[in-house]
Amino acid sequence: MTHYFALLEKRLTALRGIGANLIRLDVGSPDLPPPPHVIETLQRAAARPDAHGYQAHNATPALREAWARHYRRTFGVTLDPQREILPLLGSKEGIFHLSLALLHPGDVALAPDPGYVTYRHGAQRAGAAIHTLPLRPENGYLPDLEAVPAEILRRVRLLWLNYPHNPTGATVTRAFFERVITFARRHNLLVCHDAAYSLVTFDNYRAPSILEIPGAAEVAVEYNSLSKSHNMAGWRLGALSGNAEAVQALYRLKTQADSGHFLPMLEAATAALERTPLEWIAQRNREYALRRDTALEGLAALGLRPLPPKGGMYVWSRIPEGWKSAEAFTAEVLARARVSLTPGTVFGPQGEGYFRLALTVPVPRLREALERMATVNRGR
Repeated sequence: MTHYFALLEKRLTALRGIGANLIRLDVGSPDLPPPPHVIETLQRAAARPDAHGYQAHNATPALREAWARHYRRTFGVTLDPQREILPLLGSKEGIFHLSLALLHPGDVALAPDPGYVTYRHGAQRAGAAIHTLPLRPENGYLPDLEAVPAEILRRVRLLWLNYPHNPTGATVTRAFFERVITFARRHNLLVCHDAAYSLVTFDNYRAPSILEIPGAAEVAVEYNSLSKSHNMAGWRLGALSGNAEAVQALYRLKTQADSGHFLPMLEAATAALERTPLEWIAQRNREYALRRDTALEGLAALGLRPLPPKGGMYVWSRIPEGWKSAEAFTAEVLARARVSLTPGTVFGPQGEGYFRLALTVPVPRLREALERMATVNRGR
C-alpha cells in the first residue's frame, strides 16, 4: 500500500507543473530551521576527512549518552545508554521495524484510530492482526482499554499510543500513563509510546514521558525524534528508549535491515540534545502557538470551533456543514483554493468528517490559506 503522502506529492507536483500557487498545510514538516549550532556542528564534521565511513548500527556512545541525559534532565528518567537506548534513522523506521522484530502471525497489535498509519502498516507487514482503539472527542481522544475483548487481549503483543496526539493534538496526564502501565502488566503486553511531539507544547502544558512511571521500562518503550523537537525532519534522527529486551530486538533487526547514520549527522544530533537552550524551544513553541491561534480564528470564520490543542503542530477540525466527506472537502479545497489539507480518514475510519491542518507556514501565509478556504466554502 502506497503511503497517502507519497500519492499526494505526485498530485502536488502536477499542480506545480501548471503554475499553481500552493499552500501546504498537510504534512507535518517544520518550516523553521534547526538551532544554528546544530548546522555548524554538521558543517565542521562533514569537512573532516575521517567522518565519512560506516558507523555502528547503534550510533555513537556520545549520542546514546546525550539521549540518556535528555531523559534525565527533561523527565527525571534514568536509562542505560548501552542497553535501553537505540538511535534510529528517524522514529518512523523504528516504529515500522519494531513490529517486524516482535510480532508474528496470530499476534495482535492495538492501534489508535485516528492515529499514525505506520503503527498499523508495520503490524500488517509482520502478518499480525490489528485491533483498533477508537479515539473519540467525548473521551478526550483517549482509548477505552477496558473495552478490548478478552479473546483479543489474550493475543495482544503490542499497544501503540501517541501523546501529544497526531492528528488530534490531544494530551494526557501522568495518571493516564499510570493506568496504561497497570493494564500492560495485567495483560503481559508491551506499550509502545510515540512521543515525537513531547517538546512541542503550549499554554504551560508539560508532556509527560511514559517512562516516568515507576517500573515502566519493564513493559514499555518510548520513541522520540528530533524531527519535531528541533525542526530536523529531513535529518532522520530519532531514538527508541525503555525496555531493554525490545530495544535489543530492534537492534538485531536493524543490523540486517539498514546501516548506521552519517557521522556528522550523529554529531549534530548530539549537539542538538546537549547544547540547545531551553529558550530556543520556548520561542519556537510561541511561534507555533501564534499560528495555532491564527488558525483557530480563521476556522471560526468558517463556522468551525475545534478545540485548541496544547501540544503537537496541528489543528484537528470537523469539516464544514454540507460536505459529504472529509476527502471531498479537502479535494475541493486543493482544486479550487490550492490549499492542501489532510483528510481525517488518512488516520483511520474514526477520522471521517474531520481534517488536519498543519501549522507549518508563517502567519501571513496561514491567513492567506484560511481566506482561500473560506471562499471555497462560501462558493458551494
